[in-house]
Amino acid sequence: MTDYSQSRRKMVDNQLRTNDVTDHRILDAMEAIPRERFVPASKKAIAYIDEDLPVGPADCGRVLMKPHIFGKLVQLAEIREDHVVLVVGAGAGYSAAVLSNLAASIVALEENEDLVKSATDVLVDLGIENAVVVDGPLVKGYASEGPYDVIFVDGAVETLPGVLTDQLKPLGRLVVVEGQGGAGVARLYQKSGEAVSSRFGFNAAAGLLPGFAAAEEFVF
Repeated sequence: MTDYSQSRRKMVDNQLRTNDVTDHRILDAMEAIPRERFVPASKKAIAYIDEDLPVGPADCGRVLMKPHIFGKLVQLAEIREDHVVLVVGAGAGYSAAVLSNLAASIVALEENEDLVKSATDVLVDLGIENAVVVDGPLVKGYASEGPYDVIFVDGAVETLPGVLTDQLKPLGRLVVVEGQGGAGVARLYQKSGEAVSSRFGFNAAAGLLPGFAAAEEFVF
């Protein structure tokens, strides 16, 4: 069995620290969680490169976010030990596993049945007890377990539905990558009363989540 501990250490030192991820709780969590457990067997050898990696069935188009983008997005969320967090787009379960080290509890929402099963199996196998994977449409969030202190959108969107920010607690925070490719940016949304404000976080690119593409406009 390959020992990936050195690869995790190099990921933290060479990809996270060099990209201004400075929160030691995040660094420790990403060094502790075996990223190789969340990618296909054919990708385990490259599980720690700073690239998006495909997860799930070949036709689902889902990816594991680049480590440094993921780490910066987690840092932007400012997750505390008493927080209840919703992950939108749980994928293979990696984000839920990492965030389980930072928060009180994680609700990880996924709509692909194969990914729901594989994510659940890995989290159980790793002994993670404060994260649960739930099945449902990503664009609707998961209101029955809300409201949430933090909503972490694990992928890119072209349009962010208001139903997600509706599921935030007062002063709750939502982080997401908006736009695709070179036009993508990480944004932080924060709720204050009924109002929701947002600010730029950093330039970022991530795989587009299903259901979050902008509606096509009819042009005469």
